[in-house]
This record gives sequence, C-alpha cells and structure tokens, in this order.
Amino acid sequence: MEAVTNITQELQEKRERYVPKGVSNGNLNIAREANGATITDIENNEWIDFAGAIGTLNVGHTHPKITASVKEQVDKFLHPGFNVMMYEGYINLAEKLCQITPGKFEKQALLLNSGAEAVENAIKVSRKYTGRQAIVSFQRGFHGRTNLTMGMTSKVKPYKFGFGPFAPDIYQAPYPYLYRKPSHLTEEQYVDEVIQNFEDFFISSVAPENVACVVMEPVQGEGGFVIPPKRFVQYVKGFCEKHGIVFVADEVQTGFGRTGKLFGSEHFDIEPDLVTVSKSLAAGLPLSGVVGRKEILNAPNPGELGGTFAGNPVACAAALSVIDVMEEEKLVEKSELIGQKIESKLLELQRSHHFVGEIRRLGAMVAVEIVEDRESKRPDKAKTGEIASNANQNGLLLLSAGINSNIIRFLPPLVISDDELEKGLSILEQAFE
Repeated sequence: MEAVTNITQELQEKRERYVPKGVSNGNLNIAREANGATITDIENNEWIDFAGAIGTLNVGHTHPKITASVKEQVDKFLHPGFNVMMYEGYINLAEKLCQITPGKFEKQALLLNSGAEAVENAIKVSRKYTGRQAIVSFQRGFHGRTNLTMGMTSKVKPYKFGFGPFAPDIYQAPYPYLYRKPSHLTEEQYVDEVIQNFEDFFISSVAPENVACVVMEPVQGEGGFVIPPKRFVQYVKGFCEKHGIVFVADEVQTGFGRTGKLFGSEHFDIEPDLVTVSKSLAAGLPLSGVVGRKEILNAPNPGELGGTFAGNPVACAAALSVIDVMEEEKLVEKSELIGQKIESKLLELQRSHHFVGEIRRLGAMVAVEIVEDRESKRPDKAKTGEIASNANQNGLLLLSAGINSNIIRFLPPLVISDDELEKGLSILEQAFE
C-alpha cells in the first residue's frame, strides 16, 4: 500500500511540474476505475460522484452498452474525417438529434467537439441567416472558455480576468433571480420589472434590428442553477419572434434528462430555433452539436462549417448508445426521483443549519445557496468552500457554482443506485455538520 501511496505522490508532483496551475483540480487523488456513480482511486479509496464530470455523465461511468459500442467502432475506424469521407454514425446521430430535440419543424444538426464550439457555431449560422452581427446573452450566464464565449460569460474571475480583449458586439441582458428579488415586490411584480428591464435593454444597449441571436440557458448552470419564471422565458422567445432574432437554447448542461425532461426548454413550453448540446451527449467523449431549424443551419455554404475532429465516429457511437440508454432505462423519469431525494435531504439540513438558504431544482439539477443567515441572504463563499472540501476529503465529489461561489450544485449520474445516493447524502450531511 505504501508503494501505491508513493505513486499517488509521484503523480501529484508530476502534475504540479508539467500541468499549468490554471487547470484546477477539485480532488488530487488519482482515479483508477469508475462505474455507475462511484470512482475508485489507485489506493482503493471510493468516491461517490455528485459532480458527474460537471454534468457530463448522466448515464454514469463506463456504462456497459456504451463501452461495447465504443469498442465496436474502434475496431472499424477511428476517424476518416466527415469533411473528407462520410460515415453513418454522424448521419444517424444527426437524424436522432433532430427527432428528440424540441420543435415540430424541419431540422438539421451540425456536430462539433465541445459546448463552447457549439455555441460559437450557433452564433455563426445565426449571423449568416439574419445578416446581423450582435449577440445577446444574459447576466450570470456561462457559455464557454473560447474568446467569443468568454465575452458572453458573466463571471470575471476565474474565467475572464486578464484574458481580454473579447469579441465585440456582445451584450448581456437581465435574467431573473427570484431568491434575490427586492423584498417589497411580489413574484409577479418582480417578473414584470425584469421584463420591463429587458425591453429597456434593447433601447439603451442594442437595437433589436442589429441582433442575430439571443442565447439563453433554460436554467443557468455555472450561474448557480438559477431557474427563470416560465413567463419570462416565453416573453423572451416571443420578443425574438417579433424582431426576427434567432432564439438559441444553450442546453449543454440542461440536456439529456438532467432536469426531469429530455431538454430543459420543455419545462417552459417553448420551441427554440436552435439548441446547443454537449456534455452528457456522449458519456464523456468530446462531442457537441447545434440542432434546429433547417433554414437557419442550411444558410452557410459548403466549407463554411465543420472542423478536423468534429463529429468523431467513436464519440458518435457513444452518443447513439446514450440516447438508447436514456430511453431503455427511463432516466428522464429517474431524474425526478433522484432530485426529490436530494431535495428532501437538503430540506432536512435546512431545518438544522441557519446557513442553508434557498434550495432549488428541476429534476436532478439541484442547488442550495450557502448564506451567512437566511434573513440577510449574504453569500458565504468561505463556508461553501469548506463544505465542498470536507466532502471531497471524505469520499464525495462535490461542486460549487454561482457568481459569488456560494452555491453547491448536484449533478449525480442518473443511473446512480439507491445505495450510492444514500452514501453520498450521508457524507454530505457530515460535511454540513
């Protein structure tokens, strides 16, 4: 065992020497294998995974069906490059994505590598289609780490500080945050106010005639799992329709069953013009897509879209199996049950800890605000860090989020067993204590 510990230390030292410090690590142990919602390190310590590679593993680690499909594809070929020679995995996945995403109109799908790349390409096709340049995202939004998507992202540190200048013609509109609404306003009055602010934004910041697309997370991810009122989302969609603006739903984190529906947009009874997908699309392999109205995606000419590794066949094989597993194992339905259990434990903790603020969720996309006290609602970043750190030291992978880093978010695989979930919640309770 001492030899294994030495290997851990050796790898940690190598990491410090050869990997930039800008690449953060929530846990410094070394993974050996993973299955379902449990990761085992090289010293045989087990970790319940409530992070899911930041929402990438809705079907869990090494699902046997997905592993088998990946191995089968690897034996055929790794990557002829879709722009060079086509293969059926890309075409079949495009068809499948057009079938399962919201919208009863004719669609097409473009495959890429990462969530940020999907957002960038959604903007490219929106600009080509509309002949306009401006982009509107939202306060507290997160859309990626490329130059363009950093410009769309709200949180300055650690994502933007020192990395500018960013792409021009990007504007951030107001996005409602019910937990932090002024106390003198009712919920309805507050939504009215945010809608009015949204209208004013298109007078004071950018003219709607110049806007190619509005990019909205149905539930803000890095922003703290902030769930907008349905009326606001529908208003924004209607505003886009009125002014000929492409409405893009960034479903990179909310997609594939996480919210208790296959896509987060479905909670708001809207049909986005374009949807961006990634993360849980391919069970951990790099893959993303832009799916939506055929007339928009078909606007660019041959050669104007693509990428060397875009729509890699091994990742496509994984994604096709992911979609099958989601249906066969009823993971959308299971998402709601998992979310209920996590929420129940958090409500229990709320009763015994004054620093537990709002608990919010859609399906198994669950968050809790850590505050100094429930009256002031002042964010408590330090305590949030202590809870996450304690959990990580005791066998639970846990993530924080939010502009003030005071929100704990839960992204467990939707295949998590009852035993894994109970074990994880028990460690969470100890961390709160």
